Amino acid sequence: MKHQHWIRSAALAGVIVLLTTGCSILGTGKKSDIDAPPGAGTDVDVKTTSAAVTVDMSEDITSQMTVYVKDAKGFVTPLSLALPKTVSVAKTTLEYMVDGGPETSQLPSGFQALLPKGTKVISLNVKSDKSATVDFSKEFLNYDVKDERKLLEAITWNLTNFPTIDKVQLRVDGKDLKEMPKGRTPLDAPLARTMGINLEKAEDTEFGQATPVTLYFLNQNDQNYKYYVPVTRLIKRTDDVAKAVVEQLIKGPDQKKGLAAVLNATTELKSIKPGEGLITVDFSNKLLGTDQKASADALQSVILSLTENTTFKQVQIKVDGAVKITSTDNQNYSKPVLRPAHINPAIKL
Repeated sequence: MKHQHWIRSAALAGVIVLLTTGCSILGTGKKSDIDAPPGAGTDVDVKTTSAAVTVDMSEDITSQMTVYVKDAKGFVTPLSLALPKTVSVAKTTLEYMVDGGPETSQLPSGFQALLPKGTKVISLNVKSDKSATVDFSKEFLNYDVKDERKLLEAITWNLTNFPTIDKVQLRVDGKDLKEMPKGRTPLDAPLARTMGINLEKAEDTEFGQATPVTLYFLNQNDQNYKYYVPVTRLIKRTDDVAKAVVEQLIKGPDQKKGLAAVLNATTELKSIKPGEGLITVDFSNKLLGTDQKASADALQSVILSLTENTTFKQVQIKVDGAVKITSTDNQNYSKPVLRPAHINPAIKL
């Protein structure tokens, strides 16, 4: 994969240089099955009921689809919408990411679609090598320059939700885009999830010596709708990505950006051990509140973040070696848990 085009755009995006060192770490064979295609049900051990994450345990979940939009603070955020069942699910999700389109009635307060008004998805073709080429109408070019990277993140992370897509090439009216016309972000190589999302750099990290980790923190709108925001943070280079993910969740979000922590700063990680298709995380009892329950938001954030950054499909959470854990929404976490099928169900208040 070519990385030079991201280096040239570093002056525009500020932190794109992560790809020159972090791509192989973040993308080591991991393909996040966030939203399976129609007919691919999800067999889960835990049904969550928090506002930010839901897992539909029924077989028919094809009407729930994820789109990536912008929240009031400018974060690119996944939302789960009830969309019509179509033959081309991926194409439909893009069509529901057009500003002023039919998704508007479903978006919670403060959220906005990033694809410019009037944009049409002319075609979406997926090849056997998991590369997708999406052809937009000329209205796609009418974006706000300050949203250029957000637009690319939204399209890329949306399409790579699907297990059949790993990389994305953009076209307008049948012609390949070699760069974005306003901010000049290069597009001479396909876009991939390794580009990160809502990028930030830890203060003690140098660009050339960084590992990217994507963390899920909490946010809420002015109607108290709570949802998870993925943030790709550049940290000091490490080979133990899983441990680093949990440590960064404990460290919490950048306070200047208005996101909420999911784990208390006093949380202690005792161990984190990989297994076959499973990773086990053992916390001290400081994970528990006075009611001896673990925060549902914290547990879901750990699961989302670990399955995003590693090849593991399931997470087993323990406290002082014990698996008998109950969350604040009264769910039983004694068994390993798969990544939720749908993140941030849209709720209009």
